[in-house]
Amino acid sequence: MADNKRNNKRNDRKNDEDYNPRFRKMRKKVCPLCADKNLVLDYKNADQLRKFINDKGKILPRRATGACSIHQRDITIAVKRARQIAVLPYTAE
Repeated sequence: MADNKRNNKRNDRKNDEDYNPRFRKMRKKVCPLCADKNLVLDYKNADQLRKFINDKGKILPRRATGACSIHQRDITIAVKRARQIAVLPYTAE
């Protein structure tokens, strides 16, 4: 009986002194390009690249896109090539 009450207290987050809702463990983002092996990044496909730039036209960082370092470099190169051939704008309209 006493053992059962102790287990209930551990699972009760309202009474737990170590529980803080601000510092929840975040789930690690999975790289969208690693997850889907059929997805190929193409600098001529503007719709695909718009997921990786913000509304001002800046390239989003890895922590926002969830891309791995290898694919983040590929994203950067593809966005810069698309800007060079005027598929994507350098700045927002």
